[in-house]
Amino acid sequence: MATIKAAFFDIDGTLVSFKTKSVPVSAVQAINYLQNKGIKVIVSTGRSITAIDHIKHLAFDGFICFNGGCCATHDGDVLYRQTINPEDIRSLLDYSNKHAMSYSLMYEHGARISSAAPEVVQMHAHVNLPLPPLVDKDNIDLVNVLQGNIFLSPEEEDLFMQEVMPNCIASRWTQSFADVNPKGLSKQSGVEFFCGHFGIDIAETISFGDGGNDITMLQATGIGVAMGNAMPAVKQIADYVTDDVENDGIWNALKYYNI
Repeated sequence: MATIKAAFFDIDGTLVSFKTKSVPVSAVQAINYLQNKGIKVIVSTGRSITAIDHIKHLAFDGFICFNGGCCATHDGDVLYRQTINPEDIRSLLDYSNKHAMSYSLMYEHGARISSAAPEVVQMHAHVNLPLPPLVDKDNIDLVNVLQGNIFLSPEEEDLFMQEVMPNCIASRWTQSFADVNPKGLSKQSGVEFFCGHFGIDIAETISFGDGGNDITMLQATGIGVAMGNAMPAVKQIADYVTDDVENDGIWNALKYYNI
């Protein structure tokens, strides 16, 4: 039996099905089972704190939001946060004005979008979120952005990051856009923060994910589990590939490891 003291879960495609937009019964049972054993259960997501209300009924012990940019208690009290360099945001806005690229800016208590372009609408529908308000281009808060989303192809991403947002890193769980966060931050840094917070050895942890922004987390924890519906690159680095979220993937992985 693996000695596990903390479990970290991505939301979209891991806890929540893209197909049903809900948490499968087996995943709810798995979370309850871990909690009853005294194992800390922590969410690790690219979402904001205000965009996780649909899973808060599971009473998690903590939340890693914005891909490591913010860590909060189960009550939502912020323990740690790091914003994007304002110069990178200014550069993003300039680039978007010249090239008509869609983007979103994510803050602690909400988001703003550059336009209601089809790709932006589709992204929010995919993760079952309402469309945020449009950016007020005459009054943009540059200093409190915790994460950005850039609607570029993977082929365009590297050059864009080097030239436009050099103080940031990009990760992606879909072909249509990438998450942008400050350099040095990732879901791994969120895992490390909570391990220190709870006094847990990172070797005594397990994590579950399906997207590119989950790779650092799966590599860092003692056991990294890729969902059956995960991206190929995620499956390649995982310690174990379980079933799809809809097919009891979380529960089956815990059973496999006899946790």
